[in-house]
Amino acid sequence: MNHENHEKRIMYADDDYESVKTLFKLRAPSLFIGLFLGIIISFVISGFEEVLASNVQVAFFLPFIVYISAAIGAQTGTIYSRDLKTGRAGFKHYLKKESILGLVFGAIFGAISGLITFIWLRDCLLSISITLSCFIAILIAPIMSLFITQIFQTIREDPAAGSGPVATVIQDMISVLIYGIVCSAILL
Repeated sequence: MNHENHEKRIMYADDDYESVKTLFKLRAPSLFIGLFLGIIISFVISGFEEVLASNVQVAFFLPFIVYISAAIGAQTGTIYSRDLKTGRAGFKHYLKKESILGLVFGAIFGAISGLITFIWLRDCLLSISITLSCFIAILIAPIMSLFITQIFQTIREDPAAGSGPVATVIQDMISVLIYGIVCSAILL
């Protein structure tokens, strides 16, 4: 009896070997998802108009909160994707370590950004909002990125090409929500 492996092979986006048409097909779906979710982020931000109107300084830190959590998530996704391709990646092992890293980076970057905010603007409540938002967003970022990357691997799609844009836009949305909710709770 012939037991052929009918499992779909993952096709990796490789600029050295693939045509532009193939690279477009591999990369476009996740980028279109990012486009639509990015537009939704604008609607999410508009939901926090009251807190933004009450203190314009809240807007100063939105790009920072979004960037730092997305950067940490991107590192996780990139490293995990690379190791998935080599066959050396263990999800549970990564989950444990990335959870610890999220906690550590979140605590350090939250404290530093809150301190700088207080020194700069002398606003204790805004500083607390920045500290908590940064901590929570960074705590979640590597875990969320790891899960998104694993989902792409599980559905047999190139995790490097697909998970980056999707994980980034989802993390951006989560960060905006965290920041808006924390600032609204503390500052309003």
